[in-house]
Amino acid sequence: MGEHISKSKFDQAERKAFVKHLIDDIKALELMLDQNLIESDVVRIGAEQELCLVDEGYRPAGDAIELLKAIDDSHFTTELANYNIEINLDPFKLQDDCFEKVEKQLMELLDKAHAKAEGLGMKIILTGILPTISKNELGIDFMTPIPRYHKLNEVLTKCRGDHFSLKIRGVDELTLRHDSVLFEACNTSFQLHLQIPQEDFIPSYNWGQAIAGPVLGVCSNSPLLMGRELWKETRIALFQQSLDTRKWSHALKEQVARVGFGNHWQKESVAEIFKEDISTHRILLTKPIHHNSLEVLENGAIPKLEALNLYNGTVYRWNRPCYGVGGGKPHLRIENRYIPSGPSVLDEMANFAFWVGLMVGRPKEFDYMPSVMDFKEAKLNFIKTAISGRQTVLSWLGKTVTLKKLILNKFLPISRAGLLAHGIQQNTIDKLLGIIAERVQKGTGAEWQIKNFRGLKSELKTDSALVKLTKAIYTNQRMNVPVHEWPSIQRKAKPKDNYEWVGQLMSTKLIKLYENDYANLAVSIMEWNNIHHIPVENEKGELSGLLTWSHIQALDKHKHKEDALVSDIMINKVVTVQPRTKIETAKKLMMDYQIGSLPVCVGSHLVGIISKVDI
Repeated sequence: MGEHISKSKFDQAERKAFVKHLIDDIKALELMLDQNLIESDVVRIGAEQELCLVDEGYRPAGDAIELLKAIDDSHFTTELANYNIEINLDPFKLQDDCFEKVEKQLMELLDKAHAKAEGLGMKIILTGILPTISKNELGIDFMTPIPRYHKLNEVLTKCRGDHFSLKIRGVDELTLRHDSVLFEACNTSFQLHLQIPQEDFIPSYNWGQAIAGPVLGVCSNSPLLMGRELWKETRIALFQQSLDTRKWSHALKEQVARVGFGNHWQKESVAEIFKEDISTHRILLTKPIHHNSLEVLENGAIPKLEALNLYNGTVYRWNRPCYGVGGGKPHLRIENRYIPSGPSVLDEMANFAFWVGLMVGRPKEFDYMPSVMDFKEAKLNFIKTAISGRQTVLSWLGKTVTLKKLILNKFLPISRAGLLAHGIQQNTIDKLLGIIAERVQKGTGAEWQIKNFRGLKSELKTDSALVKLTKAIYTNQRMNVPVHEWPSIQRKAKPKDNYEWVGQLMSTKLIKLYENDYANLAVSIMEWNNIHHIPVENEKGELSGLLTWSHIQALDKHKHKEDALVSDIMINKVVTVQPRTKIETAKKLMMDYQIGSLPVCVGSHLVGIISKVDI
């Protein structure tokens, strides 16, 4: 997805040519592997930093294109949504002070972005999922106006054949349908790259899969989505469902998700992984390619494998194999895509060093993972830690162990040894791995968010709590202090009212009635819950009426009181508002119609209710 395809026609002729190039790219890669042309005498690290843009009220700000123009730096690029941008950091050799170099460059680029963003009335936040993002910012008008994104949305929607469905259950549950891939835009990550020698690629890749669950658990930072407390790393479920092109059917059939962990250990070469993906997932995007990779290779040059790289960018393995060319030499990388952005740059650098150390410090006993661990054990660990984070109880080599013990007793020593073997400075190792040790004992970014969100919710409306939480994340982040040292949010001072829309004030946990409910049941429900108005839905789940206490009082005059249904006494013509209706408008409607509440709807579906008391 990270490549401009503005000159693409997306017609059959281009697709036919693209398929030929894709097949030839695989052949060219296999030839390079056979001839040992892949660079294997150096190890480099790199990273991609995804950012959220917010306005002065800490809500998504859709001005990425304007900001990128102001920054004017090739390290920065667009993302799917116009309230996200990405920084592509330079690669550095894994040696000496490489992590200090990465941190220095990242901080300089972030400072540059912060300065330009402030000039445009925006702020920049690093967080796995922006707490204040809402359904409103998932409309197609928030998609970055670049052809490749709109084409990607078009083809994914066509493949899906239906709206995208989201269902994630944690402490709360979020169930939603949407007509575009913009659910994906809720995710922001800190993607890590590690160059791997050709002969060690498969052992390294399998080891990367094995350690993914425990690493994810100690790095989790995405517990909230649209005011719901879901998984400790909700991005894992959200990303898979947001780009899920599988078709639902009555038949029980095996279908592989486009976003996923994988289903088995790899055995052959990196080319086999690419072949498996091409065999499993449809080609989504094409572009004109002017140089045949086999011909380039025959002429003594190194091909870029453009078709393979474009295709690989539309298959979202959490550990993604990558091919690239740098300094005229081809190389292979593993891209770690599961680490979230934030909580601070220092936390991110600790995550980076921890993962890299683990990867390069792999003990010999794990050179052939199929002999020591069942793949489903690794996959289950990944899912469990995405749900439970630091509190996860894992299965490691057939034994039950807490994440805390596994990290402290096994993984940190492996990581330390790996970093030392590559000449990383002792003080750097102590500092960065010390942060991981403290975090695994004291709490992750996900836990900090949940603890503070629950506290804020006890005093504030959900929307206000989310805004205050996001503001605190921004403030702590700017201090560049690791999350285990972040203070709790002070709640003594009641915030100044800053409500603009009905959606910020409405009640969402509603008691509802149905048209065919008996009226005497409605009476009891209203009395039990001390409420004076209840919305009524039909069998399709659409708002069809409103029942108020005045209607209940009129029930005494009904001839057949015991047989009366809600539909007999409810009001059918209901005055409604939308989540983005201004508060002043809702207040005026209540005064004009002399009513005490207004149902809040999206289309014909009820999503909340706002009363005089709320206002």
